Amino acid sequence: MNIASTRCPGCDQPMKLVRAHCEECGVFLEGEFEVSPLGRLSLEDQLFAVAFLRHHGSIKKMEKLFGISYPTVKNRLQAIVAALDRPFHVSAAPTDEQAARTAALAELERGEISVAEALRRMR
Repeated sequence: MNIASTRCPGCDQPMKLVRAHCEECGVFLEGEFEVSPLGRLSLEDQLFAVAFLRHHGSIKKMEKLFGISYPTVKNRLQAIVAALDRPFHVSAAPTDEQAARTAALAELERGEISVAEALRRMR
């Protein structure tokens, strides 16, 4: 089974992955596993993001592919970016790591740092 999203299909809240199994050798892993930011998106948003990447970021191609207007493409992309910026686990206060990641993304968005620098800070 391939899980497309880590959101609950019943209430749309984040779900935790707690068990993994290798069918080849029978090994089981149990614990709480990190999910990539893209894996946290809804299936619809994942497909939109993949299409955007496959079309090399061409908004014109996205307009044609999805039959939507330029502003709608931009709004969808902004909503996806906002979803990527949200922490997966809601906590009372952001951790230092979350704050550092948010700061790096904000600096990247303002053009103050490069993508490589933002990635370095997020590791």
